[in-house]
Amino acid sequence: MQSWNTYAKVLTALFVIANPVGAVPVFITLTSRYGVSGKRRTASVTAVTVFVVLVSAAACGDRLLHFFGISVASFRVGGGILILLMAMGMLGTNPSSAHYTPEEAEEASGKESVAVVPLAVPLVAGPGAISTVIIYANHTATWLDAVVLLVATVFVAVSVWVALRLADPISRILGGTGIKVVTRLMGLILAAVAVEFIADGASQLLPGLAIR
Repeated sequence: MQSWNTYAKVLTALFVIANPVGAVPVFITLTSRYGVSGKRRTASVTAVTVFVVLVSAAACGDRLLHFFGISVASFRVGGGILILLMAMGMLGTNPSSAHYTPEEAEEASGKESVAVVPLAVPLVAGPGAISTVIIYANHTATWLDAVVLLVATVFVAVSVWVALRLADPISRILGGTGIKVVTRLMGLILAAVAVEFIADGASQLLPGLAIR
């Protein structure tokens, strides 16, 4: 990567895809019968799980691509399409089925703990976030690149922890409309990130399409 602009894109893309604020309504719903200590424990476990999943994806993603014989360019296009679908869902303020489904919500409602599934996976660290981490990890060329990617995952995990710990105040302050506005803004940014992924991947698969 080796570019401060690229580093900023990594941080922005992961934060927007994770969308900690967008996870607040789901967290409140799934933990409605929990006490204060239960909600705090759930927030902590969710944040730790998000970090572990994203770091694992960054460390093992490239090996998985090689194992299945998938080129990074193809993965960029596929990941970009997936992220674009998620962005369209966010712009409509309706969760994408690739992000979180009603069936998963119904199943989770009967579980004692919802921190790992579905809050951490797939609500926050879902296919979009995992794809983004793998794509950026493939382009790490120096130790600084790796550190920046690690810092980005830590930032996302901490953001999730803060948002969930403050879920009730955030919900009261923003309300349903405020959360929808924030989600739409993040969806717009996410759509731009997705288009960039698709364009970069397509230019590698079809060099003749590259803009000179």
